[in-house]
Amino acid sequence: MDTWKSRFAFLMAAIGSAVGLGNIWRFPYAAYANGGGAFLIPYMVAIFTIGIPLLIAEFYVGSVFRKSAPMAIKEIDEKAEWVGWLGVISAFIISIYYAVLMSWCLCYLFHSLNLVWGNDTASFFFNQFLHLSPSPGIIGGMNAQILFALLFIWASIYLILHKGINSIGKVVAITVPLPTILLIILVIRGITLPGADMGLEFYLAPDFSKLADASVWLAAYAQTFFSLSLAQGIMILYSSHLKEGSDITNNAFITALADGGTAFLAGFAVFSILGYLSYQSGMSMGEIARGGMGLAFITYPAAISKIPFASFFGVIFFLALLTFGIDSAFSMVESVAGSLSDKFKIKRERATLLVVIVGFISGIFLTFGNGMYWIEIMDYSVSNFALVIAGLMECIVFGYIYGAERIREDVNNVSEIKVGKAFPFMLKYFAPIVLGILLLASIVDVITNGYNNYPSWSIFLGIMMVFLSIIASLWLRRIKCQEEQY
Repeated sequence: MDTWKSRFAFLMAAIGSAVGLGNIWRFPYAAYANGGGAFLIPYMVAIFTIGIPLLIAEFYVGSVFRKSAPMAIKEIDEKAEWVGWLGVISAFIISIYYAVLMSWCLCYLFHSLNLVWGNDTASFFFNQFLHLSPSPGIIGGMNAQILFALLFIWASIYLILHKGINSIGKVVAITVPLPTILLIILVIRGITLPGADMGLEFYLAPDFSKLADASVWLAAYAQTFFSLSLAQGIMILYSSHLKEGSDITNNAFITALADGGTAFLAGFAVFSILGYLSYQSGMSMGEIARGGMGLAFITYPAAISKIPFASFFGVIFFLALLTFGIDSAFSMVESVAGSLSDKFKIKRERATLLVVIVGFISGIFLTFGNGMYWIEIMDYSVSNFALVIAGLMECIVFGYIYGAERIREDVNNVSEIKVGKAFPFMLKYFAPIVLGILLLASIVDVITNGYNNYPSWSIFLGIMMVFLSIIASLWLRRIKCQEEQY
């Protein structure tokens, strides 16, 4: 099996997978909405109590069994192989709509050159760019520019992956530092603008009363779990290429803290410029602040348009999104391709091509007028149900079947930073309880409130996608491995 050329290459790949679009457009808004600077307390607690322990366990399992997630988990317990497949299938579903989001970023990168969104960025995004249909049930027309951009994104993913980890190591050496440098440029520009202090105060001013709200702590744990690419098979596969005796704990700490640090830094780039928008427009920060797609494609472009040299900073922003996103995207595809190759003895290059073709074809339906609705539904269903179930089951497999104490002892033998006695407790009890609460809260919320005022039938289809993923995972477990390579 190929191994990473250096520890640096592995860390860049792991950090690149963890740091993605969510760090830019999800964390800053989550912080603002959940106590500002006070949110950093539950966020850091979440990193150290669930993020790093699970990351250590995944790095360890990959490095010991040197296989993809389903096959590594099968080595622990043959009946548990489906747990790995659920994470891998979830990663594939995410990659489908993630690539579409990246195609939007690519389109906006070029739109930034002439600021074609004009003064009404919302109207441009929904009507002229997406040609958004009235509801999820109305398909609308296909968007040609998004389709061609999507083709470019998937072709890029294939070119990055087709030669395996050697090509990945070379790519991440550029695509991980570059967006961070671009983000720093945006931060420097943002904090020098009038009104930036108002935006940063809105972002960081601590509301410690929020710490008494259980939902704030759940938001911190959800952000940590989803941001670190846990339970998607990625970190297990990446660590399967580590050299024997590689430091596990140190790598986990560096990856988790780099991810959290990037998210925190992104808040400065976002809210300093939103503060400037508030200063220029006279609108309150409460009216302007938003997360997700609205931040990236409506609010931020509106703010950028008012900055001197607007095109330059528009290109920097969307290039940063694109390069942050590409590492996460190809890591998910690599997880799927590596798992298929391990299970069915398919050559890795052919497995990658198969995943890329199916991913592109599956993403075509998201280029139609109702695509945005289904992206949101898919993201909600996978993030709140499939991934949480996969993570919960991983804790049981690693903590109970394999043994958390065994992991702790082995990890300490190769790691500079020693894992304390709290590690088994976190893996066996604390993490499963937190993930169980997250799952239960999501179930109760979707039953009582639905999601985003979408029709109930569309939410039902999203939940059915999760059930079908579980069924497919169980079916893949039952398939016997083929010995011949074809």
